[in-house]
Amino acid sequence: MAKKQKMSAKQRQARIEAAEAREQAAQEAKERKERLKKIGIVIVAVILVLALGLPTVALSFLGGGA
Repeated sequence: MAKKQKMSAKQRQARIEAAEAREQAAQEAKERKERLKKIGIVIVAVILVLALGLPTVALSFLGGGA
């Protein structure tokens, strides 16, 4: 009977470790997703600034600065 208790304790420990590993992996995936989202927002913002700023500068040069 003592052997069964040791096995169940080992199994319980293995399940706890597996659950902690899954939780850690899920947390890392969530952080990675959030980081990529922030990078994407910055890239879109830079593209919008360039798309709106370059034609304005070009028109001011082509218009002769009047």
